[in-house]
Amino acid sequence: MPTVPHQIAILGAGPAGLGAAYKLAQKGGFQVTVIEQNPKVGGNAGSFELDGVHADYGSHRLHPACDPEILADIRSLVGEDLLDRPRNGRIRLKDKWIRFPLRPVDLLLRLPPDFALGTARDMLTSPFRSKGESKTGQNFASVLERSLGKTICSEFYFPYAQKIWGSPPEELSAIQAQRRISANSPWKIIRKVFSLLPGMRKPGAGRFFYPRCGYGQISSAYEAAARRMGVEILMPARVHSIDLTRPDAVTIKVEKAGEISEIRADRLWSTIPINRLAGLIQPVLPEQDRKAVGQLEYRSMILIYLVLEQNQFSQFDAHYFPGLEIPITRLSEPKNYSGVSEPGGTTVLCAELPCGPQDANWQASDSELGELAVEALAKEGIPVQSPIRSILVKRLRYAYPIYRQGFESHFSLLDDWISQFERVLSFGRQGLFAHDNTHHALYTAYSAVECLDPSGRFDHDRWTEYRRIFETHVVED
Repeated sequence: MPTVPHQIAILGAGPAGLGAAYKLAQKGGFQVTVIEQNPKVGGNAGSFELDGVHADYGSHRLHPACDPEILADIRSLVGEDLLDRPRNGRIRLKDKWIRFPLRPVDLLLRLPPDFALGTARDMLTSPFRSKGESKTGQNFASVLERSLGKTICSEFYFPYAQKIWGSPPEELSAIQAQRRISANSPWKIIRKVFSLLPGMRKPGAGRFFYPRCGYGQISSAYEAAARRMGVEILMPARVHSIDLTRPDAVTIKVEKAGEISEIRADRLWSTIPINRLAGLIQPVLPEQDRKAVGQLEYRSMILIYLVLEQNQFSQFDAHYFPGLEIPITRLSEPKNYSGVSEPGGTTVLCAELPCGPQDANWQASDSELGELAVEALAKEGIPVQSPIRSILVKRLRYAYPIYRQGFESHFSLLDDWISQFERVLSFGRQGLFAHDNTHHALYTAYSAVECLDPSGRFDHDRWTEYRRIFETHVVED
């Protein structure tokens, strides 16, 4: 008798969901169905075409810190379209533009004098700040101020954090600092700067990988390979409920093209936000624990695209705006990420505006948001001077998890409750409520597949070890 393949249903066709589907199909012995609510794959890491330009949902890069196995797969799938590109951004700091990543010459000659003096003073006094500090009562602000000093924090990290997460830095968890800031001392920043010098350059320093046809080409390549190996991808399709009351299977009620059907699977793997997953499951979360669903908050993001009638707006791929005087946090120019000059006579800018779904900006019209972006750029000394052909706005409801103080207990409650269901696994950026990069999300997908043996048995102890490793990852920027 032929062996019946194990049925695996995966929620979400972002990098984590597609990466898991691809590796399961490659492993063999599994019949995989991916369910995606949008009409295209990639999620927040997807791309789309705008007036002939490949545009992303904000600024995305594949970092050289990517796990070698994952990078090898991406190279194989994307092929020659995976470009090795130099980083070339800049930060607006005290009315001056500073290159990002910092170059040694910037550190020595171009920093605002009072900022440089304040940072030098903070470096000299850092040993005294560290002494006698207790971990009790720490938060994002106290951790960063102790490690980096007041100058860098007050001029860059604190206002930037306020804009990105919509909360004073004192209200954010210390974990936010640990997961988000890799160079967490002035000395580490200096080492990172000088690692760009010839003879001291580390592999990949100051560079990134980027697909010729936009960042979403990575997800599209995983999708195409998974389909070739027999993976079924349903999209756009919306999950209505997940029934876990049967001991032998998971039953997922799905709506596609107006018709509702049921999918039965041996296992359900989810990459959607963990609080959304909890709300779909039957049996329902105990009433006394349901408040945890609402206590896990996500910061939303409005992306404002300006299509300009010119070849190039600037030479820089990204501009960062930490100051509170304007609401946008970052501006990217997709053509500068890929280095692809076509089409001529057109470029696209993408301004990132973090907000909440209840904010007035969330309801604003495209033209109002376009005007907001244009005014912000003019205020920072980089006015839009060529005609604007069109304005497009995209809204990301789940852009960043917000690590408010105390979030850990709410996440743990949901995580533990979902983990009790043997047939369910939550992973990826949204599934683990994590700040991460694409290669980190793919790491969780590859790790999950490693834990599933050909008989369909999942090694939970091994998964716990992989989770511990994942929790040490720090966002690359």
